Amino acid sequence: MAAEEEIGIGTKNDFTGKVVLITGSGGGIGAVTAVEFARLGAHVVVTDRREDGVSAVAQQCADASPTGAKALEVVADVTNDDDCRRLVADTIKTFKKLDILVNNAGRGIVSSIWDGDILDKYELIMNTNLRSVVRLTHLCVEHLEKTKGNIVNISSVSAFKPAALDMFTKCVALELGPKGIRANVINPGPVKTEFIVNIHSVTKAKSDELYEERAKKCPIGRVGEPLDVAKAVLYLTSDDASFVTGSNFVVDGGAQYA
Repeated sequence: MAAEEEIGIGTKNDFTGKVVLITGSGGGIGAVTAVEFARLGAHVVVTDRREDGVSAVAQQCADASPTGAKALEVVADVTNDDDCRRLVADTIKTFKKLDILVNNAGRGIVSSIWDGDILDKYELIMNTNLRSVVRLTHLCVEHLEKTKGNIVNISSVSAFKPAALDMFTKCVALELGPKGIRANVINPGPVKTEFIVNIHSVTKAKSDELYEERAKKCPIGRVGEPLDVAKAVLYLTSDDASFVTGSNFVVDGGAQYA
């Protein structure tokens, strides 16, 4: 099957020469998204807190690239302002431009209002899931304006309860639209990654069991894979979505949450 048929966008060369920065791309959705962009000819910036994850995904990108293009590896913590500045500076220094920013880095913490350290947990969540997005968008917007670029923020279906990241995306889309920059947010449902293992400290076997239970709430009979979300990112950043901005793009298999 041709690449354009697999992802449903115009041509397999849509992203040739594009520069794509994806946070949290050392694993999960971010990693698969990075590899897909590389497969379609993009120059990819792989960044995460974990050096081993960054190196592994960068190699996968090089293997997938039609030209064997080497991904830029940047080990960085998006909650650190200096790291964010370095991340963007290294991207521009290496590739001289930026076409697409995918704010994918995120974390979840199980907590209760009774927790003595609830404010520390709150700050960690907000610094990772929202403040870093605002910071990186601010740092990248001057470069995205030059390329009439794209912003995609990875949120969650939980955001419909409602969420700050989704509203920020809509506001950015409104402000940056006249500059030729589109901004959209993706709301994944249950996606099979290491998220449950990390947040609940359970075994992979237990995680798989929980995903099987969640699959029963999906009409199509399965939970999502990172590639399902990656394809949505590819669509939203392609010319086929040139009239789509400020939107919530739900990727949840029609899951029922009641």
